[in-house]
This record gives sequence, structure tokens and C-alpha cells, in this order.
Amino acid sequence: MENDRASLLPRIALLGSRGIPARYGGFETFAQELACGLVARGFEVTVFVDGREPPGPAEFRGVRLERVAVPLGGAAGTLAYDLASLWRARGRFEVVLLLGYGAGGFLWLARGGGTRVWVAMDGREWRRRKWGLLARTWLRAMERLTLRQADRLVFDSAAVCAEVSGAAPQGERVAVLEYGAHLDLVADPTVLAALGLAPHRYYLLVARIEPENHVLEIVRAHAHADLARELVVVGDVERAGAYGRLCRAAGARTARFLGALYEPLHLHTLRAHAWAILHGHSVGGTNPSLLEGMAAATPVLAHDNAYNREVLGEDGAWFASEDELVARLGACEARAEEQRRAAGERLRARVRARYTWERIVDGYAARLAPRAPSAPCAALAPDALPAALPGPARAREEAR
Repeated sequence: MENDRASLLPRIALLGSRGIPARYGGFETFAQELACGLVARGFEVTVFVDGREPPGPAEFRGVRLERVAVPLGGAAGTLAYDLASLWRARGRFEVVLLLGYGAGGFLWLARGGGTRVWVAMDGREWRRRKWGLLARTWLRAMERLTLRQADRLVFDSAAVCAEVSGAAPQGERVAVLEYGAHLDLVADPTVLAALGLAPHRYYLLVARIEPENHVLEIVRAHAHADLARELVVVGDVERAGAYGRLCRAAGARTARFLGALYEPLHLHTLRAHAWAILHGHSVGGTNPSLLEGMAAATPVLAHDNAYNREVLGEDGAWFASEDELVARLGACEARAEEQRRAAGERLRARVRARYTWERIVDGYAARLAPRAPSAPCAALAPDALPAALPGPARAREEAR
């Protein structure tokens, strides 16, 4: 019976991440958790791997890995990778899930043999300050084309869904399925000892070192607040170039830059023992790093925007400017341990209720499985969601 069910399940390809195991950012974490979770539920899943990444195994926890050679570097190489992946997936899978919409005008490349193309929409990528005018124009155009051409659109945030689609949903073409976090990790105190850190004696920032993550403002605010507690920054400062050098130069004597860390247990330990987590992300939707901090039961000071408010609800503390963060840090420094613990536990409870990976993978599995009833968007995102957008992809979906 189990084999019969597996034979009915569609073959899935995940495109657009650098590959797994996750070593870089949110898309890689998502690809790993979704792919491994679907395999555990009986699906056959292939994750395409950027050929510029170091060579690795052909399989990871039952997920097939397929390398795609890319002759170019930089943004052009990323686009070339997405286009090559779409073409290589053509006709080989029932469903192709493209992570991000940078190649959203070329979804037809994968459609041979009846392949359906889903797109996991990546926030408002064109707003990132690292992009020049040409790149922003391209990304905005790709966003619009994706909305028309994708067979299904999946948003990781109700706020992003509302911004991008702007109308009310009809049918199942638009879904909100967030990211998740694990609640079963146990902190390892030897990690702190190796780094020379003491529990609750530091603030933690985990982010890609980019302007829209407000890393520079956070580093400067910590320096200006003149706090007894250290600031620990996890992120590849060297890779960030001139911006990374500005961040390092702005740090107080008590700011420590650890570079990039990817080991989940090490990151969880740092999060669990931080006095508070500083989260400056402002472009995009549900951020995996934010959820992982919440799952560690640590209070969060977050940049004030609709995406972070959706995730944290009433249990976050907010800053909209560097000066405001200085004031917030002062108040956080004076907070009693009991208050800190209670605030962290409320955030962990929020993850348990809304943001476990089991729940997110179940949401995808229900939509992927043939004849499986799909819960409405509101079941996974309590806020009202915009409706599916008109376009040829909707007609194709209804025809099926």
C-alpha cells in the first residue's frame, strides 16, 4: 500500500538555491528542510546544486543532488544557473519548485512533458540596496512575469503576499506557507567556552552582512549605547566588501565578529544563551534566522516592518532607527532575568503554534499529493490573504 501511494506522488525538483546541505542562507535552509521532509513523506525529490559550490555527494538524506555547471560568476552566473536548471528539469519532474523569481520570465523552459512550475516568491528582492538600477529593473519585471506565468505561487509571508498580489484569493493558485524552525535542539555549553563567551553576557546578530539587514546601524547602536554586554556578530564580513569593513570599523571594543557559522547546534547554542537577539532584516518575509532565535526562547529586538511584526506578533520589541535602537538596548540591559525568560518563552510558544518545519512541510505535501484536499491559505496564515492573480497560469491550473 505504501509503495502504491509513493508511485502516485509527483516527482519534485527544487531549483534556485545554492544546494544542500545548507551552508549559506535562508533559501538553502528551506531547500534542505523541505526536501528532506518530503522524502520522509514518500516523495522523490531532487535538489539542483550550483556548480560553483564545492563538490559534494550525490545524495543527502535520501534527496538526490544534481550539479549544474555555471561558466559565469556574480549575478549573471546566478541567472545562468537558474536558466540552465529550468531547462535541465524540463519534462523530468511533475513539479518544479523554483526558489526566487530572478528567472521568472523563463518558466516555460521547464514546461515540456506537462511539468508544472511553482515559484516560491522571495520577498521584494528588487528593493535590496546592493542592486543597481539595471538589476532592480530586471527583478521588478521578473516579479510581474512570475505572477502571470507560474502555475502556483507560494509566499512565505502574508504581508509579502498582500504587497505583491494586491487582490483577493480565488482557488488554490496562491498559497502562504512560511518557513519553520526546530524545537528539539539542545544547547551545548562547550561552544560558549570555546569562544570565550559567558551565558547572557552578549547580544547576538546573525545575518548576511548587507545594508538592508541594518548591520551597520546595529553595530553603531551597540557602540553608542555603551553596554556592559558584548555584541556577537555572525556573518561573513569579509565577503561583504566595503560594507563589511564599515561594520567592523564601527564596532565597539566589545563587538566580536565571528564570521560565517553554519553548524545548527553551534548557532542554537549562541542564540539560546544570548541576552537578546538583534534582527535588522527589512526586505523579505518570514526569515528563518528570526524563527530560530524565537525557537531558542530568546527575546528579540527587531527592525520595525510588516514582515517582522507578522512573525513576532505582540511579543517583539522594535526599532525603526539607530537612535531608537540605542534607547531599546538601554531598556533591555536593565531588564530582569525573569522578564527576559518570560519574553523568550512567549516567542518559543509562537513557533510551536505556527512555525514548526513539520507543519510547513505538511502544508506543501498536502498541496503536492494528488487528490489531497488543500487547506485554504488562511489555515497556515491567519491574516486575510490576497486572492490569486489572473493570468494564463490560472487558466492552466483550472483546466487540470
